[in-house]
Amino acid sequence: MSGWIHDLAETLEVDPLTTSETDRLLRIARDVAHRVERKGTPLASFLLGMHVARRTADGSLRADALDDAIALAEALLPPEPGRP
Repeated sequence: MSGWIHDLAETLEVDPLTTSETDRLLRIARDVAHRVERKGTPLASFLLGMHVARRTADGSLRADALDDAIALAEALLPPEPGRP
């Protein structure tokens, strides 16, 4: 997968994902899939990316923008099953 994702980043003319970014994005995608709905995962990923793009266009560092996007998404997640 990582080879294809890297190729996609190059094709889209964006910086490739770091290992940390990949891990964090896969973690939030898993949480959306399991705690919201699987069909929401690609849509949430798109919206996270849009937030990062907007923030970086406004001068934020990509890492800071991603931190913010993930924190906002996590705040909206319902509790994990079995937890109040």
